[in-house]
Amino acid sequence: MRQLKADWLQDISKDKLVKWRRHLHKYPELSFQEEQTSQFVYDTLCSFKNLEVTRPTKYSVLAKLTSNNKGKTLAIRADMDALPILEENEFEFASTVPGVMHACGHDGHTAILLGTAEILAKHKDDICGEIRFLFQHAEEQFPGGGEEMVQAGVMNGVDYVIGLHLMSGLETGKIGIVYGPMMAAPDVFEITILGKGGHAAHPKETIDPIAIGAQIISNLQHIVSRNTDAFEQRVVTVTQFHAGTTDNVIPDTAYINGTVRCYNQELREEAEKKIEQIVNGITAAHGASYSFQYRYGYRPVINNDHVTSIIEESAKTLFGENQVQRINPSMGGEDFSAFLQKASGCFFKVGSGSEAEESMYPHHHPRFTLDEESLVIGVKMFLHAAVQLLEQEG
Repeated sequence: MRQLKADWLQDISKDKLVKWRRHLHKYPELSFQEEQTSQFVYDTLCSFKNLEVTRPTKYSVLAKLTSNNKGKTLAIRADMDALPILEENEFEFASTVPGVMHACGHDGHTAILLGTAEILAKHKDDICGEIRFLFQHAEEQFPGGGEEMVQAGVMNGVDYVIGLHLMSGLETGKIGIVYGPMMAAPDVFEITILGKGGHAAHPKETIDPIAIGAQIISNLQHIVSRNTDAFEQRVVTVTQFHAGTTDNVIPDTAYINGTVRCYNQELREEAEKKIEQIVNGITAAHGASYSFQYRYGYRPVINNDHVTSIIEESAKTLFGENQVQRINPSMGGEDFSAFLQKASGCFFKVGSGSEAEESMYPHHHPRFTLDEESLVIGVKMFLHAAVQLLEQEG
């Protein structure tokens, strides 16, 4: 089996990674709007040797590296979109786009994959099989860019797929590993309660959607506490409750929105049915009516044990056993799951949090930033795992 050569690691240029990441950070673009971002990635990839660079969708980029040695086909994915957040950092490279910011590390992910592609392309004759570098748009906004890329055929014939996420809650130098279910399916529900409004001094003459809504919210908690097996994981969270415009009027209508998170398709379908059962029962009991919508979000991210073991061994080889941490699954969603429908894979975390670098702010925070040493660590992980996976027997 080929081994990652020491000179490959020496080829990693932190200066380049930082330059790319800061450029992307300075000019962020929202989901399904990554015009300049994807063009920057395309142009940068075209400056490397041995890559076939294409645009499978309007805002994504695919680079293929095909060696002359027999081996597997590996896909490596990075996301590129930013968030609708006004940045509060005062860096020289802070966002120049008002209200738009890379507050989740996607600028770092893109820089890491660019660095990985450059080095692997340079050493084409020393690798096996084929590598596809997937630069994905629109991870942050459903229906997501991952599914769109899959439909465009980027995963056809792929044996394995890997991806990483920089994590401010994990110390720089640490690699976070999860076997099996890693990230949940993020579903959304919307409830509209149709009552009968009137004067707040005469509630008897009304059908109060606020009082009905309060009962619905309370009863939704039973889905987890009384209808979910203690050995299963499911979250039901109400995130919005809107009703009324003034203090002396009972409104006609109230609106309740929220999310359901779980790793199991049966639990998703059961949640949809139980939410509507609760809404139907309570509104009927009080003479109100309702409308209900349940939207299925991204599929859950389920890591393959074999690929995950390769990632874990790569991390131990590169950084030592003490730097590898088995982390808990997350109830957050990720459309990396779209690629996992086509190939076995692993999504893992790379620590990017450092008090010295003030990079401990949580993701989606207006002062989020990265310890840029994590960019080098991410490239090392991709390089080592790629060499191992390309020669796997199955």
